[in-house]
Amino acid sequence: MYRTALNQNETRSLDTRQKALAVNLDPRCYGTFAEIGAGQEVVRWFFRVGGGAGTIAKSMSAYDMQVSDAIYGRAKRYVCRERLQAMLDQEHSLNLDRLSDVRGQTTSFFAFADTVSARNFRGTNECHGWMGIKFQAHPRDEDSQIIIHVRMLDNDAALQQEALGIVGVNLVHGAFALNHEPDQLVASLLDGLSTSRIEIDMIEFSGIAFRNVDNRLMSLRLVELGLSGAAMFSSDGEVLQPSEFFYKKPILIERGSFRPVCNVNMDMLHCANEKFSQLPENEGKEVAQIMELTMSNLKADGTIDLRDFLARADVMAACGMTVLISDYFEYYRLAAYLSRYTREHIALTMGAHSLCQVFDEKYYTELEGGVLESFGKLFKNELKIYCYPCEDRDTGELMTSDDLKISPDLRQLYGYLQGRGVINSLDNFDPECLQIFSRDVLQKIKDGDSTWETMVPPKVAEVIKANCFFGYQREEAEACYAVR
Repeated sequence: MYRTALNQNETRSLDTRQKALAVNLDPRCYGTFAEIGAGQEVVRWFFRVGGGAGTIAKSMSAYDMQVSDAIYGRAKRYVCRERLQAMLDQEHSLNLDRLSDVRGQTTSFFAFADTVSARNFRGTNECHGWMGIKFQAHPRDEDSQIIIHVRMLDNDAALQQEALGIVGVNLVHGAFALNHEPDQLVASLLDGLSTSRIEIDMIEFSGIAFRNVDNRLMSLRLVELGLSGAAMFSSDGEVLQPSEFFYKKPILIERGSFRPVCNVNMDMLHCANEKFSQLPENEGKEVAQIMELTMSNLKADGTIDLRDFLARADVMAACGMTVLISDYFEYYRLAAYLSRYTREHIALTMGAHSLCQVFDEKYYTELEGGVLESFGKLFKNELKIYCYPCEDRDTGELMTSDDLKISPDLRQLYGYLQGRGVINSLDNFDPECLQIFSRDVLQKIKDGDSTWETMVPPKVAEVIKANCFFGYQREEAEACYAVR
């Protein structure tokens, strides 16, 4: 394939026109473009650079929803993953059925599809879309697939369409030229664009070419590269698209390092969910409970340790938790992000020490309005904070949200927020969890002190021991047990 004629640096230096032309000039690439919603922005590139007859088997746009339903079957929404997958499956299958006997030995077939809602005439709609490619990396190969979800940030429909065309070309080119280097493929998706124009908040690789790809790492890569401010995956490792996952759900977030997940983390979430779910506006609704890792936490040592990240992801998965990776160190930025996706209530749960940091003015020096501006943004949609108490290890004194030690200048503001029910103390906690600190648990694991197993959920202990996470040494631990 043409990637064999291009070294890595040459591939990354190509502009959009050169990428489209490179695909057109590859005699093996042949397939269909099916685009709904914003015109045929991607295939237009392949037509206008020349040589399209060697690449384009068919180009179509089923713009009317009833026509689209008739071709691909009904979907819950016009722009959704379900519709995209139906398009990819059907168009790729048609290519294989119609053309395999004629040119299957020498052709890598593909189907590119997108379903997009660009800016409408009144500018009142959510501007986003699903885009994907189903393809053969080599002739007669099993299928592979890449799916992404994009948010268009330009204020002009024509600019949004232009950006979509560029992303689409990058995706098609990357599928054939960089399928052996998925990290670089992800990085190439915004070639010729900037993060001020397009956000990619979800990517999923599947199929034979990506059999060794961990989509959780690809989600991390999106945030690390700045292609998105956040990314999500479920406890089974499935990548999630935020607007679909959070749709019509109240949201409860716990931020932490989760090295590892301890009993206190689970108790904090359980207690907050119990209180949050009892609010009249949340009765009978499914609360989305999320554990959040921030990039600042993952990069605490300067760089991201991928094994450490996967260890944390695995122990959260053992607890059945959905994971959010975000680049929103400031809570008000996290709140703004979540508010995009739901009109339901949002809550944060945190320990008393963390709540003290929320009221530390040093974190808001970049805002003209300082801490007042940050709180205006944080609490504008009736966000609630549930504060888990902390116990002093020396005195046994309990610190709750009622006796928080904050700056005298902010005490009246703090009292006002408490009075409004924005800051709430958790009194339904398990006292046995108060003396558990993740840093102590981590040290006990490294030291071979088996008492750490009583401080984490049983399933977490199983995962740590089975995979030797967080410095656990199986042989040393077994020898220690034998002596005891």
